[in-house]
Amino acid sequence: MSAGTDAPADPAGRRVLSAALFASAPAEVLDFLLPLWAGSTLGAGAFVVGALIAFEAVLSLIVRPLAGELADRFDQRRVAAAGAGLYALSFAGYALAGSPVAAFVAAGLGGAGGALFWVALRAWTGRRAQDGDATSAYGKLLSAEGQGAFVGYLVAFSLLERGGYPLLFWLGGAACAVAAGLLLRGPRQEPARAATGRRERRGAAERRLLPLMAVSAVTAVAEAGLWMLLLLRLQADLGLSPNEIALVFAPGFVVFVLLPAHAHRLTDRLGRTPAMVASFAASALFAAGLAVVSTPPAVAVLWTVAAACFAAQIPVEQATVAAASGGRIGRAMGLYESARLAGVVVGPLVMGLLYEEAGWVAACVAAAATSVLGALVVPYAVRTLGLAPERKESGPPTGPKAHARKERRDWYLHTAVFALGQLVLWALDSSWLVRQITDGGVPDGERGPLVWAGRIWLTIWVVDTVWSWSYTAWPREKEPKPPA
Repeated sequence: MSAGTDAPADPAGRRVLSAALFASAPAEVLDFLLPLWAGSTLGAGAFVVGALIAFEAVLSLIVRPLAGELADRFDQRRVAAAGAGLYALSFAGYALAGSPVAAFVAAGLGGAGGALFWVALRAWTGRRAQDGDATSAYGKLLSAEGQGAFVGYLVAFSLLERGGYPLLFWLGGAACAVAAGLLLRGPRQEPARAATGRRERRGAAERRLLPLMAVSAVTAVAEAGLWMLLLLRLQADLGLSPNEIALVFAPGFVVFVLLPAHAHRLTDRLGRTPAMVASFAASALFAAGLAVVSTPPAVAVLWTVAAACFAAQIPVEQATVAAASGGRIGRAMGLYESARLAGVVVGPLVMGLLYEEAGWVAACVAAAATSVLGALVVPYAVRTLGLAPERKESGPPTGPKAHARKERRDWYLHTAVFALGQLVLWALDSSWLVRQITDGGVPDGERGPLVWAGRIWLTIWVVDTVWSWSYTAWPREKEPKPPA
């Protein structure tokens, strides 16, 4: 069975998604709480806190290629269970730590555990989805991660003041132990090498993946660095409290949780290259938009649009890596995650230096330029993989009612994109529709290219609405195209 279509319906697929939810909940919260805990409980200074975070990230980066090899040689769920076990030991170490040395040991266990857990889990997903819908499968996994993070933050903010850090760490360890137990259930699977049947010569797939890995690493530098700077700007320049900052990002976070499991309906129609190009282009608009707007509502709108694009892009990227792995999905996924993590580690340093030397606008422009570069290079990177053309939906649906349903589904997607686009235009004060409603019109001197583009888009959406819903009002089949 395919993980992309049947994973939620079969026991193994449900257990894997549940394990991702249980493990991601404490892991995501730890990224937020670790500096606060180290500073308040251990009395660590900025240098020690930074070294602690860097040690976990670098160790996770080093272990990821090894995790990929193990995922190819052994039962991937067992490898992921081992990672969840190390995660649990790491949280227990944080709960008991009374010195920086103990904290570094816990951080090392967490870095290694995270590498084993996520690389093996994504390799399992790719293996199960090779004959099905890989993008959908990775979308469901990403959605489970987001749901876990959401639950984790709710629990953390509810219990931190009541039980303190030790309670949260023990609960995190228990959640990871549950994840390990879920993955250990069920019969042992054959190693991936036995199930694959045909493999490429060692190193061939990795060489083809290098351009895509480079794109992922470079764009991750800009994304991670800009994210850090945006948090600092909201806190220092706008004077927002942590709870107010959370409210700014809440809409985008909800989109990121809900959208991945469904975005494949659009990305599969577009194809892997257009989907990734569109996402990088949207990231560029997000970064450029931050350079000219600063109000919390505008930032929230821009971030929501960016989160929607990330939710669509990440599963496509992961499915592409799995398809190009040459039978070594674990190794390919380990390299992909190493590239992303390297960018995340380097990004805050590079972008932080640029911000201090040249200012906020320069940092935003640099991030936007990096995303534009990614959009330009990714078509070449995908062509280099030499993948077979993707299967697209063809032929009209059978029956007028079926075609009416398809037209409605397409209209829902078009309308969602239109609404997000209008939100971006509103944030940039260039939405013709909003200005018509609120101000009664747009003065001639303010009708720039974005205003006219929004007005044309509105006209197209109205025509699309009438045409799409006409099939519901008057059911009929779409006439098939004549043979070429």
